Amino acid sequence: MSEEIKKAALEYHERHPAGKIYTGISKPCESQRDLTLAYSPGVAWPCLEIHKDEQLSYKYTGRGNLVGVITNGTAVLGLGNIGPHAAKPVMEGKGLLFKKYADIDVFDIEMNSESIDAFIAAVKSLEPTFGGINLEDIKGPECFLIEEKLRNTMNIPVFHDDQHGTAIIATAAFFNAIELTNRDIKKTKVVFSGGGAAAIGCGRLFRKIGLDPKNIIMCDSQGVIYAGRTNGMNEYKAEFAVETKLRTLEEALNGADAFIGVSVANVLTPQMISKMAKDPIIFALANPDPEILPNIALQARPDAIVATGRSDFPNQVNNVLGFPFIFRGALDVAAKTVNDEMKLAAAKAIADLAKENVPEKVMKAYGKKEAYTFGRDYLIPKPVDPRVLLRVAPAVAKAAMDSGVARKKIDINEYTERLERIIGPTRRIIRAVRSDIKTFTQKAKRKPRIVMANGADLRVLRAVEQTTQDGEVDVILIGNEAQIHNTAREAGLMQLVDGLEVVDPEKDSRLEKYSDELFHIRQRRGVSKTGAEQLLANHSYFAAMMVRSGDADGMVNGLLEPYGSAVKPILEVIGVKRGQTLAGVYMITVKQKPYFFADCTINIEPDSEILCEIAIAAADVAKRFTKDPIRVAMLSYASFGASRHPLAKKVSDAVARIRARRPEITVEGEVQADVALNLELQKAEFPFSVLNGQANVLVFPDLGSANISYKILTNITDATATGPVLVGVNKSAHVLQRGATVDEVIGMIYLAAQDAVLR
Repeated sequence: MSEEIKKAALEYHERHPAGKIYTGISKPCESQRDLTLAYSPGVAWPCLEIHKDEQLSYKYTGRGNLVGVITNGTAVLGLGNIGPHAAKPVMEGKGLLFKKYADIDVFDIEMNSESIDAFIAAVKSLEPTFGGINLEDIKGPECFLIEEKLRNTMNIPVFHDDQHGTAIIATAAFFNAIELTNRDIKKTKVVFSGGGAAAIGCGRLFRKIGLDPKNIIMCDSQGVIYAGRTNGMNEYKAEFAVETKLRTLEEALNGADAFIGVSVANVLTPQMISKMAKDPIIFALANPDPEILPNIALQARPDAIVATGRSDFPNQVNNVLGFPFIFRGALDVAAKTVNDEMKLAAAKAIADLAKENVPEKVMKAYGKKEAYTFGRDYLIPKPVDPRVLLRVAPAVAKAAMDSGVARKKIDINEYTERLERIIGPTRRIIRAVRSDIKTFTQKAKRKPRIVMANGADLRVLRAVEQTTQDGEVDVILIGNEAQIHNTAREAGLMQLVDGLEVVDPEKDSRLEKYSDELFHIRQRRGVSKTGAEQLLANHSYFAAMMVRSGDADGMVNGLLEPYGSAVKPILEVIGVKRGQTLAGVYMITVKQKPYFFADCTINIEPDSEILCEIAIAAADVAKRFTKDPIRVAMLSYASFGASRHPLAKKVSDAVARIRARRPEITVEGEVQADVALNLELQKAEFPFSVLNGQANVLVFPDLGSANISYKILTNITDATATGPVLVGVNKSAHVLQRGATVDEVIGMIYLAAQDAVLR
């Protein structure tokens, strides 16, 4: 490790507050009543219920989402027996990963004991505290005996990650390496370097997926583990002792199909791998330095598939791809253990995910411009891929139920929807949107057609790749066909190229018809016949004409131009509904609760009539996305007539207009933001307010306050913004902000499709 990394790591860990994890509060604790319920005397009731039935501890306490990460510090990373105090940073790091990737709480416990019996007794006594136990960094062979005894005596999952975590991820990568090299697993010969926990775990799981035990040669520091060997042996290594005359790692590799290294750096040489079979599989997983560096391995064997445990090389076999999601699935069905069926389900889910399109977020994390595609340099997903949670946890939960170790039965589809909340609210919202689209598709026997004005933009192409794979929307791209195809090929989007529907305005047969129509609707708005033809060279105008003419159900533009410029073609071609105002509504999600901010994009200084129309449109949008009662707050700097300034009066006038036009809408104003959102303040100071709860549609008095508010909120808090949803347009047409991400483009395609089908 470099001095720079050393200095940065120490500074990172000592930064206030020191360490990497902490405990938080999950229930209100503000009033006397809160204290009464949380502690004495209220706490007695859950205590008594649990006393009747211990399983109710999962209902009334946080036990079902709490994992103990436990070590004695005898085998920490590659640092050896450095003791429990020095192991604590690693255990805290494990807790950080559990929380980050699967929203699981952790208590890390470092035990000052190398006695097997004492360690087992201590961990067993902790069973009432936890929903599961993650054993970590315990030396072999003691780790095997400890886990075995704890699994046999405890009624919650006990999982030794050094053994099973590595095995699960290596198995996932091995699945795909076997497929890519067209091997028959029953005939594949594998050589292991290492005889510790990771090697034994991998060997056991490899046998479960069909590897012939006779084709596994395991080597430790003293050479091949063969039948009859006595030195350096234990009962766990003896499982892999085979009848053979081979005695060294180099001899064992002669003609071998695969090398699995879970040992020490630089034990594998180019000369050794030169004698391996065609297309050798080389997993050099020692950390931080592998058994052989990938560039050296590939120089000796260009036909090799190489994986390591490091993030700076392709094919990182990293335990973080496994343990958070395995425990998530196990905890959520209250599993009694983590069995082989659950491990194999996790490995298969990870392997299968590698064959799907990769989100932009993953590529950004690794500084990649071109897309990852399944192949020799991409065997398994990256640890930061948010979809791992959605694939692995449900697979593990289902395997637990199918194999009879789950105490709780769940619906896997509903469970997957719940998991999406951990990743973020946008996924949950888009799932609901897609449900509307599917309903339409089934009834209409066709998919909604959405035209993208910026067809050559790489973000659009990546978004279209995903929506095409989902199969619910037909997307039309506007642009030069050759340019679009070249951009897709250069980005590695080969599967997308053949199926693209591209419209080139310069060559399209509808150009003359569109030009005549555009001239007809704009001739008294300063547009000449020639001018109409010139406008259609602008892809946004052409897209708008497709929607107006019924050749597409909706459109999306923006991305490359200011918002106002992108809205102009929509206004001029598609137009605004009579009696409505064009406005942009953002859905802001805070702690899973949606709020709707309007107008954030269009109207700079709306009068009371426009504010009325904005509020009604925003309330109608909110009904699409939430089942909560719609409560509209018309915001101002003063509440209920405290100021008679025209800026406040226009808001109160807008409220009167809304109540007259749509009396079923619960609306209040003019009010300050705290009155709209603080129920206690409402009750104490303004008991006459009709809100009777927290407002979820917030209508701002001007564009400045709306735009500034949502941008501050989404940049200094965990709030996320979805949209903007453009309301008031005659047909489905929506505008992306410049700088939108691929995920935002995907979301807007679905929002446009939903808008179209709901019409």
